[in-house]
Amino acid sequence: EVQLEESGGGWVQPGGSLRLSCSASELPLEAKAIAWFRQAPGKEREGFAYIHTDDNFSWHDSSLGGRFTTSKDSAKKTVYLQMNNLLPEDTGVYSCALGLRYGQDFGGYEFDYWGQGTQVTVSS
Repeated sequence: EVQLEESGGGWVQPGGSLRLSCSASELPLEAKAIAWFRQAPGKEREGFAYIHTDDNFSWHDSSLGGRFTTSKDSAKKTVYLQMNNLLPEDTGVYSCALGLRYGQDFGGYEFDYWGQGTQVTVSS
């Protein structure tokens, strides 16, 4: 079974930066994309970015204003989320998920495997 592990969360002041990592134990041949989700306090989890597993195409929610970028190291089976100019409203639990199939979920995928999540807190 595929295992995903996020790391890199923590506390940062507004305007600061963090880089999250999502490491996969394996990437099945049918893997389509790895997506980032976040759940703010009192809100539902929502997807905001994804990157294809077989090329370098990535997509980010425009509401992020270009502050976040996604990249990957295929050899390490790791996806990175660089977050700059962080705002208090970016606070939440950030999770990554692996999509193996196209479907009705975020980005047009179905996500079968999820990481445990990592807490990001932006405050002064």
